[in-house]
Amino acid sequence: MANHKSALKRIRSNESKRLRNRYQHKTTRGAIKRLRDMEKAKEASEYLPSVISMIDKLAKNNIIHDNKASNLKSSLTKHVASLS
Repeated sequence: MANHKSALKRIRSNESKRLRNRYQHKTTRGAIKRLRDMEKAKEASEYLPSVISMIDKLAKNNIIHDNKASNLKSSLTKHVASLS
């Protein structure tokens, strides 16, 4: 167990950040899944920018790697473009 005041605070802040990161990541994964399940092109193209924004926020906060974010955005854009 930590003995210093700052170490105790670091433990508390790490836990709250971990929970927030987990929530954001889980929400984004659900949004990606929902986008992949869409079958109407218009609906999917309207939803795509919000999903891309969520992915960018995860990458900015180092929750996911930048390359993974790029690959996700690319594959989702291709998926939406293939819908008709």
